[in-house]
Amino acid sequence: MVSIHEDKQSLLNKLALYDFVVVKADHWYCIEKKEAFLVQLGKEKETVEESIKCLHLKPSSVTSIDTIHQNNVDWERPVLVMDEKQEEVAGVITASKLLPALQKENKQLATFFQTLAETINDAVTAVDKDGTVVYWNNVAEITYNIKKEAIIGKKIGAHFDADSIVLHQILKEGNPVRGTYHRPDEHTHVLINASPIVENNEIIGGVATEHDITKMMHLNRELESKLSLHVQRDAPFSSIVTESEEVNKAVGMAQKMAHANMPVLITGERGTGKELLAQAIHYGGAKSNQPFISLNCSVIPADVLEIELFGYQKISFHSGEENEKNGKIEQANGGSLFIEDVDKMPLAVQQKLVEYVTNGTFTRVGGKKEISAKTRVIVSTAQSLIKLVKNGEFNENLYFQLSVIHINIPPLRKRKEDIPSLICQFIKEYGEKHQKNNIVLSDAALNKLKQYDWPGNVQELRNIVERCILLTENNEVSLEHLPAEIVKISSSLANDEGIIAEEAKRIEEALHKTYGNKSAAANLLGISRGTLYNKIKEYGL
Repeated sequence: MVSIHEDKQSLLNKLALYDFVVVKADHWYCIEKKEAFLVQLGKEKETVEESIKCLHLKPSSVTSIDTIHQNNVDWERPVLVMDEKQEEVAGVITASKLLPALQKENKQLATFFQTLAETINDAVTAVDKDGTVVYWNNVAEITYNIKKEAIIGKKIGAHFDADSIVLHQILKEGNPVRGTYHRPDEHTHVLINASPIVENNEIIGGVATEHDITKMMHLNRELESKLSLHVQRDAPFSSIVTESEEVNKAVGMAQKMAHANMPVLITGERGTGKELLAQAIHYGGAKSNQPFISLNCSVIPADVLEIELFGYQKISFHSGEENEKNGKIEQANGGSLFIEDVDKMPLAVQQKLVEYVTNGTFTRVGGKKEISAKTRVIVSTAQSLIKLVKNGEFNENLYFQLSVIHINIPPLRKRKEDIPSLICQFIKEYGEKHQKNNIVLSDAALNKLKQYDWPGNVQELRNIVERCILLTENNEVSLEHLPAEIVKISSSLANDEGIIAEEAKRIEEALHKTYGNKSAAANLLGISRGTLYNKIKEYGL
């Protein structure tokens, strides 16, 4: 470092040894070795300060490693780089030295971005501030059937309707988009995340990732079109076959509620027949001639549920025309909407559903107009909603609105007396479907089916019966037609039919001695009353 009061020769001597000499004055001056000849042009005995004034040198910018890329750095002169505390000189750098380093850094960053963009399974699009495409990954090529060379360097609006391009909105407003349902063209459904690229408070571009859910949406539509009617429309509650006192109570409550217009909550394990009961409520009441629509929250992406439920509305700024999609509530207007697995509904959508259930009105996604619909809401869940409410995972107000009429369906393992009659119903149903009449079930097969605990409940039993009917060739379903896991598990539960008979005999004797008093019989047998009830059901006593 050279003082401004030193003579010019001192400066020249140091320039002969070093690439740069730093002069400290009111401003900092960095002088390069190649500028030594300019210094020599001045008077022989002038000071360093006089030489600088004579040369009309501009002060050097002072920066740190962290701020070296900022726009306030003047690269016309060599730049002085200070340490983190701005106390000591760390070095000097010029534009000619920095440029190769920046080029290398930019190349590395571009490579990182390209590798990341080609690694993820979503379509990635990047545009500059004018909407010109600067990046288009391989997934985007597949999603939209547009090659890179056909779109990179061109305005994104050349391939898509301007009003459907979320990146245009990002460039104008600067607000990021997260998990938003979007249709960039009539054939494609995506969930989009998009962010503006901001530099010095100025939007210089935007980047978007789009997760293609077209196949999922088509599958959902296909499943909806194939929804079967499980009940007889003229006598819907007769389709519920049961010998269970608890199920009969549930059916009785459902019959009373069929003509009301209140929401109904149906709970029970998967496969217990919640949709069957929902259909019976609808077709057994005043709305039987109106639509029955289903919405399964567990198979529809969370970000699409709001649109599926409430519909979609968007106004084209060019034509002023509205692009509308009716949601399930509107589709079921005057009838019933059955929402399966309501516990899987996002909290934000739950809040909007609360408002509809309370007021009977809603707004479509993207719309502002209040829409009225007289749709009865029936929901189901296999979860304990009150536990979810306590954990903050379910809207408390929605729970109170839905649980006024709460019907629970017990699992099949707790009502095994229903198994024989359900089997008869399914044999008749699938015998007709597969043109196999007069199918019978062997006693051994029936015993195995009664011993099994049915984790999949009635739906699992239904599937097993159909499987057996397809496999049998002589009109009799026997042990060989049952799945191995049922035979094996039920055998492990009771591998000695003599033991079962002996236990059943002891229970009958205890009940006889206590004149049918189950609590006294349980004490006599040394078991709990709950266990006794289960044994009575299991053995059909």
